[in-house]
Amino acid sequence: MTAQSVDGALCARIECISKSYGGVKAVENLSLGFQAGSVHALVGENGAGKSTIVKMLTGVVTPDSGTMYLDEQPVRISDPVQARRLGIAAMYQDPTVFLDQSVEENIFAGRHPRNAIRLVAWGELRRQVTSYLRDLNVDFTPETTVRALGVADRQLVEIAKALSSNAKLIIMDEPTAALSPNEVNKLFGIVRTLRASGKAIIFISHRLNEVKDIADTISVLRDGRLIETRASDDMTTDDMITLMVGRELKSERRRTTGVVGEEALRVDGLTRLGAFADVSFAVHKGEILGISGFVGAGRSEVARVIFGLDQPDAGSLWIDGKPFRPRSPRQALARGLAYAPEDRLTLGLVQTMSVATNIGSSIIPRNAAWGFLGHGKERKLAQAFIKRLGIRTFSPTVATNTLSGGNQQKVMLSKWLAADPQILILDEPTHGVDVRTKAEVHNIVIDLASQGLAIVLITSELPELLGLSDRVVVMHEGRITGRFDRSEATEERVTNASAGLVG
Repeated sequence: MTAQSVDGALCARIECISKSYGGVKAVENLSLGFQAGSVHALVGENGAGKSTIVKMLTGVVTPDSGTMYLDEQPVRISDPVQARRLGIAAMYQDPTVFLDQSVEENIFAGRHPRNAIRLVAWGELRRQVTSYLRDLNVDFTPETTVRALGVADRQLVEIAKALSSNAKLIIMDEPTAALSPNEVNKLFGIVRTLRASGKAIIFISHRLNEVKDIADTISVLRDGRLIETRASDDMTTDDMITLMVGRELKSERRRTTGVVGEEALRVDGLTRLGAFADVSFAVHKGEILGISGFVGAGRSEVARVIFGLDQPDAGSLWIDGKPFRPRSPRQALARGLAYAPEDRLTLGLVQTMSVATNIGSSIIPRNAAWGFLGHGKERKLAQAFIKRLGIRTFSPTVATNTLSGGNQQKVMLSKWLAADPQILILDEPTHGVDVRTKAEVHNIVIDLASQGLAIVLITSELPELLGLSDRVVVMHEGRITGRFDRSEATEERVTNASAGLVG
């Protein structure tokens, strides 16, 4: 298959590229072209080959076969430094920045302009950074420490870094995953400006509505192959889903209110200074309580305190009507409470350990005898969850970081379900997963509630929130600004409460 034809000049293209890992074909005989002054979206399920394409274009991995071209000249990109010199820059959903350095130091990290005696030319550096920040219309200065910036502004630092390297091809991999709607709109405004200036942009996202909003061209990948490329105007979100999964996907299952039992968890006046204040709610057995709010509203911080990762400054917790003050996650687990965090890569799982070891990590004492871990018990437990949750893996002994993001999410769920909790806090459980896996996770959550678990669902996805929750609590800047029963919760009401527009 050859690269698709385009009306303008191709900034970059890949021709008949293939890449395998241990016999598994991540990308197979794939050809694509990326046009200057255009936004080209890549969509597909986890494991479709999107990340492998990015890694090959940025020199992280080398293709097994095929050719890459820049400005119609064949190139062999051996490492990320060479990719940057060739004009290729990438930004990811988790910005790769140095938190304790300034904005200007991050933008020119490793390539500071020098004066005649080879010292850093700080005046010239600051002049250039000021110009880039002015073009991006930001409200922070070159001297600002990156740690003081929010996720959205850190993404803008990454864009400024790309501009400073005179990048011709800018790759954006899930750049909106942690952004609020207003921040997404601001980012898209900048993307359109970059497009107008002649940059070629590769945009990767699981949020298909956003893809439709920003992309000129959409390519759908499946199992490492290019399935189809069309102009964005000629492809609907339903078309994308059908091409991604190879069939028409059934409508997402919606929660129908089941039998709600006794109160399982009560939070009363919970406060952690600088994070949230006076947070109160209750969740019952068999109930799904949704917690919504924009990034930075304090939702995850509340979950961390409930699970004993952080300590409160005021307020009280009750489990099954009895007071509870968790000093550690171990104590929380002992009381039947589990927490699956949003950041599965660093907080939820040990990536280099096996699937079986990760699943069994919440109940190590149960699988041990006389101080020795029973690997047979661990693998048997893992096999049961692999079957129960449909985890796609060759074996429970493979390293977790070899799985797709959606399957890693299922491993993390299995880890906490193995502890047999009565209360389960899920923080962005479908963050960064594809449409098929999202539907599977939704089914799991609904089934767990029907089995009597009390579930606290923290999510930024409004369809997910409204489709699964029995009741909704909305937070804004650390405080609850809205409470809605299922029949009262609408996108407009939740969005207004998330923005602090109450009354």
